[in-house]
Amino acid sequence: MSKTKVVLLGILLAAASSAFAATQSAGSSGISSYEIQAFVADFTKFNIGDTVPEMYRTEEYNIKQWQLRNLPAPDGDTHWTYMGGCYVLITNTDGKIVKAYDGDIFYHR
Repeated sequence: MSKTKVVLLGILLAAASSAFAATQSAGSSGISSYEIQAFVADFTKFNIGDTVPEMYRTEEYNIKQWQLRNLPAPDGDTHWTYMGGCYVLITNTDGKIVKAYDGDIFYHR
C-alpha cells in the first residue's frame, strides 16, 4: 500500500472515530435534554413548584407505564401525569410539580 493510501486511510479512520465520539457524547446527555422548566396546559402556564388542577391527580391521568415513555422512575410519593403535551412528575399528596419533560421524550432512543 502506498504512503498516500495509508495517510488517507488514517484520516478516514480518525474522522469516523470522532464522528462516533460526537454521537456518543450527544447521547450521554440522555433525557436531560428533554427536561423543561415551564409549559402550557389548559391555557395556563405552569412552572416547577406550581400545583396542578385536581383533574391531573386522578387515576385516569396517572401514568403507570412510565418506562415505555422513557421517563425516569417516579420518586416515593410522586407519579407521572400528562399535561399539555408534556410529562409532569407531581406529588401524590398536593399535586405540586416536581419535574417536567417535553412530550418528545417518548421518541428518545
